[in-house]
Amino acid sequence: MSEVNQADICYVILLSPTNQDRRDMEIIRGHVKHLQELDRKGQLVLCGPFSDCPGGMVIVRADSREEAVLLAEKDPYVLSGIRSYEVRTWSLSHEGNRHLGIVPLQE
Repeated sequence: MSEVNQADICYVILLSPTNQDRRDMEIIRGHVKHLQELDRKGQLVLCGPFSDCPGGMVIVRADSREEAVLLAEKDPYVLSGIRSYEVRTWSLSHEGNRHLGIVPLQE
C-alpha cells in the first residue's frame, strides 16, 4: 500500500452524550456556530446527528490529528460537558489514489 496523501485524509469526530446531557438551546446554537465557522474556513466536510442512536458525527479536514482534536475540544458540546468525543483518522479511498494504492496502475 502506498503512502496516503494528506489531501486524502479527513478526521471523524464522534460525539456521544455524557451523563450531563441535556437539551440546552444556548449550547446547541453555540455548537451550530462552531460548525458554521469550520465551514467558513473550509474545514467542515459533513456533519449531523445519528438518527438510530444518540450522538452525532463531524467530519473535518485538518493538517494533523492534533489539530482535529483541538477542533473537537473547541466545540461547545464538548466544552459544556454534554458530549464526549473520539477522533478517528479517515483515509479516503477513491479512483484518484488507486484506492489507497491497492489497485494496480492501468496501462
